[in-house]
Amino acid sequence: MKLASLKHGRDGRLVIVSRDLSRCVPVPAIAPTLQAALDDWSACAPRLAEVAVALEAGAVADARPFDPAACAAPLPRAYQWADGSAYVNHVELVRRARGADVPDSIWTDPLMYQGGSDAFLGPCDDIVLADDAPWGIDFEGEIAVVTDDVPMGVSEADAAGHVALVMLVNDVSLRGLIPGELAKGFGFFQSKPSSAFSPVAVTPDDLGDAWDGARLHGRLLSFINGVPFGMPDAGRDMTFGFPRLIAHAARTRPLGAGTIIGSGTVSNRQGTGHGSALADGGVGYSCLAEVRMIETIRDGQPATSFLRFGDRVRITMEDGAGASIFGAIDQRVARYDRA
Repeated sequence: MKLASLKHGRDGRLVIVSRDLSRCVPVPAIAPTLQAALDDWSACAPRLAEVAVALEAGAVADARPFDPAACAAPLPRAYQWADGSAYVNHVELVRRARGADVPDSIWTDPLMYQGGSDAFLGPCDDIVLADDAPWGIDFEGEIAVVTDDVPMGVSEADAAGHVALVMLVNDVSLRGLIPGELAKGFGFFQSKPSSAFSPVAVTPDDLGDAWDGARLHGRLLSFINGVPFGMPDAGRDMTFGFPRLIAHAARTRPLGAGTIIGSGTVSNRQGTGHGSALADGGVGYSCLAEVRMIETIRDGQPATSFLRFGDRVRITMEDGAGASIFGAIDQRVARYDRA
């Protein structure tokens, strides 16, 4: 089934969405919000699934048109947002871009940081920032999962059973601020503003063969100002699957229901090199930092600029028939007006 949160208060109003993303229905008798459903997932999920079946059959009287622009993030705020970096190709490129070493442990121990989760962006909300060029605004196309309650010390094998939902992410990064923050030795903060998520979150069973229990297989499509930018396969070159990432996050603490675990930027190695643009016959990229690093390796300096005010980013994934699975993240970069 597919779930979304319409904008309403701080935590949204939970709706079930039809598979073709055309209709939705609120379910206040089951759970008013997605977080409330996740808090009692074992009891709520079967009831939500029954309504989803009825919605597909046209047997729900109060169904209404589904509008992604009316959506908040599926979880407008979450108790936990832990973003991994499971695609080692991306890790190698961005670390080389800032002159940092690439440790051997990246192949055996997942990278992960704890991000801000109190104010996520809706799929069509503007990316509002006070400055553009010096901050180096970048998008990062990712996959994320939402968990139910995960016990501390969960094994990788058992972690697979704690994936409740799957969704897409635009993990906005301010590349110009990252080096200074990391040089302090204490991690990201100002360089990681609010992330945005796809209109709908989808249960693994509804993804069919695209979900293998650890990875989501399919092309993650990204566009900048309407021009195709990337289409890497999210299931390829993902060194650590989601069960491993969940087990890593839960090594020293339990994870509460509604925890979001990100994959990191989807990135494919291509041919004998790190990557290739769509125009060169490759699968492109899911962030601007990667293409800038490729340009630097090839030409000595980057030619592609980061995002500026007025630019638009669109991120989506389609099924085998060309239909959108999660809806699209479709955002404009806008100037923050303190007034």
